Amino acid sequence: MNGRVDAFLTDDERAFRAEIRAAIRAMLPPDLARRTREGIHLSREDMARWNRILDARGWAAHHWPASAGGPGWTPIQRFLFEAECAAADAPPLSVFGIYLVGPTLVAFGSQAQQDRYLPAIRSGAEFWCQGYSEPEAGSDLASLRTTARRVEGGWVVTGQKAWTTEGHFADLMICLARTNREAKPQAGLSLFVVDMRAPGVTIAPVVTIDGGHSVNSVFLDEVRVPDDALIGEVDRGWGYAKFLLAHERTNNAQVHRSRREFERLKALAAARPGPDGAVLDDPAVRRRFAVVEAHLAGLEATVLRVLVDQTEGREPGPEASIVKVIGSRLQQAISELAMDVIGEDALTMPDAAGGEVAGWTERHLFRRVVTIYAGSNEIQKTIIARATLGLR
Repeated sequence: MNGRVDAFLTDDERAFRAEIRAAIRAMLPPDLARRTREGIHLSREDMARWNRILDARGWAAHHWPASAGGPGWTPIQRFLFEAECAAADAPPLSVFGIYLVGPTLVAFGSQAQQDRYLPAIRSGAEFWCQGYSEPEAGSDLASLRTTARRVEGGWVVTGQKAWTTEGHFADLMICLARTNREAKPQAGLSLFVVDMRAPGVTIAPVVTIDGGHSVNSVFLDEVRVPDDALIGEVDRGWGYAKFLLAHERTNNAQVHRSRREFERLKALAAARPGPDGAVLDDPAVRRRFAVVEAHLAGLEATVLRVLVDQTEGREPGPEASIVKVIGSRLQQAISELAMDVIGEDALTMPDAAGGEVAGWTERHLFRRVVTIYAGSNEIQKTIIARATLGLR
């Protein structure tokens, strides 16, 4: 953790961090840590395994309130926990269930939905994906064409979802669909739970530039969902979707993972031979590391402010877009710097690489997408300008 953030911790918070650090290192299987270091696309079983381990301690849903089965931690405790997981090379938890769907159901779902879905999310028994983006409705989400029409006993959903991360091993989808064609685009949307094994659901893999399979196209052909699959109220889905996206953008800052990768890369640059000593001895390289370090410190402080706001009942405003823009650019800056540090070894793909070199090329290629998903950075800048400068 950045020293300037660390300086503001209380004695109790430092004791909490020490307890968490020791527990995580004791619980984390070495093979999971190694696979996390060496690759960016982990299997469902790897993530579920770590999910189960944390759930046994009551820590899987670490940012949920105690009433929903979380530990009831403060924002700084959650921040410290995530920092220690990243520092230990723990696998990431499934973003959609833990970080996005869970808080959405707590805020807007019925008690029956919470009772049905939250325990399985916490334990890692069920995985979720997010059915928002479509082939012609990505950043302009309100123009989506997937429809849900009411029938006796439920709804019939028809359409296509694009770039569906983890869709190939998800059990359930949180799906945004149009339920009112007459209303304004944002006013006629509703949010549903869709069973990914239901008749009419077809999943087509999309292989990304790094050669990995993490995203998919999902086709919904007259998929029937029951009445109780509707989350909240009909035609109110846009507000629920914005709530979820604010959580997604804050999470996509990836400040702790970026901090861990930055420290690993810095150590690699200090040990790797360069033209005159180590790579890190080059003044130009040191300047680039210093710039990234400064941006990381600012991002950490901003994410903390967002977390405090959320705890005090204020949902993220433009700050969610700000941390998403800065965080995604930092992820790319770190991977670009890694390519220069590694040099010609960057041409070695993960299967042939070894040691500290493994995984960097895969990360660099995949992270071309981070400035696009969860709302492209261009769209986020428009949101920021409208919210903070009053531009239209």
